[in-house]
Amino acid sequence: MALAGDTVRLKCHFKTFDGQSVEPTDVKLTIYDTNKQQIEQVTLDDTNKEGVVYFVDYVLPMNQSEIIFEFSGVYNNKPILVRDSVKIQFSK
Repeated sequence: MALAGDTVRLKCHFKTFDGQSVEPTDVKLTIYDTNKQQIEQVTLDDTNKEGVVYFVDYVLPMNQSEIIFEFSGVYNNKPILVRDSVKIQFSK
């Protein structure tokens, strides 16, 4: 679990079905609440990338107990995405 108001680094490594690293175009990070309602969306560029791993330093909201994050892009004219979640608490 992470603390509300703290900064976390969200990361994504896009891969093909056989595990090969890929670099999609039009990469975005979308944050959702637990009701699948979009909280925000950020378009990523090369400043959000270390090698083939995309990342965003994100400040966790104070008013959510969990967020769902989605990295998405386009590879070979098809969508590619990764989703995960972060549980948030106010104190340990």
